[in-house]
Amino acid sequence: MPVRAIVRRTLGLGWVVPALVLVGVFVYLPLAQNLGFSTLEWDIYSGSQEFVGLDNYSRLLDDPVFWSSFGNNLLYAVISIVFQVFGALVLAALVESVRSERWRRGLRAIYFLPSAISLTVAGLLFYFIYEPNLGPLNHLLRAVGLEQFTQAWLGQEGTAMLAVIAMSQWQGFGYSVLLFSVAIQRIPAEIHGAAAIDGVGPIGRFVHVTLPLVREMTGLMAIVTISGAFQVFNEVMVMTGGGPNNSTQVLGTWLYRSGFVRNNFGYAAAIATVLFVITLGVAMAQLWVTRRRRVEW
Repeated sequence: MPVRAIVRRTLGLGWVVPALVLVGVFVYLPLAQNLGFSTLEWDIYSGSQEFVGLDNYSRLLDDPVFWSSFGNNLLYAVISIVFQVFGALVLAALVESVRSERWRRGLRAIYFLPSAISLTVAGLLFYFIYEPNLGPLNHLLRAVGLEQFTQAWLGQEGTAMLAVIAMSQWQGFGYSVLLFSVAIQRIPAEIHGAAAIDGVGPIGRFVHVTLPLVREMTGLMAIVTISGAFQVFNEVMVMTGGGPNNSTQVLGTWLYRSGFVRNNFGYAAAIATVLFVITLGVAMAQLWVTRRRRVEW
């Protein structure tokens, strides 16, 4: 190998190695440590530790709150896919079909505005909206003659989780619309023009032109949305804290409560490991499906 090629390769490694070290220290090392912590019975206040092997994982199987938390995350993911992937894609296509550039820009700004609000602020805002006595939601229902539907939205097990999910969809929907709008803008106008000349209507162009050409963005948004749904924390902590009666617990909040409230850091680490495996599995499956479609197409 020529000396110049060796020097170039060495210089290239000089740029790569620091990044690998940082990733190893701040990503892979904590993952390995967490896996080790999950095999311990650990009192974080006294510092006492006892090796228990896989007992924490077997406890997960018998923990009803863990399974209800997993179900809430799963519900969160399904609703998020419907609204923040498919719903956002349809709305982005409608926005980009508007002829006026000024209107398109205005609509993008309107839909993106809620995403500029922090989750904590949005959670407090909707906490006030859902308030049973002073909140505007119940006032609106009374004003239109639907008083029988007024209730304590965050105080009842049947509505609390759906109320939290509704807030998160409102807050994140515009960001998804904006990303899909960018993907649609990258489609050459000639393709849509040729389809229109061939007599393909707006719905046909959406199905046969837009959908195939934004599949990469759709796959990415599906991964981000599902991973985000299993990492939910702020919304629940701000609005319900996991209540009432643990009905709105998700894996993130149950992890926090197990470790820092119930003082069982090893059990919390086991929940974190399961959460990591779920999100990693979803991401790998989606990437495999996307890559397979890319080859087929």
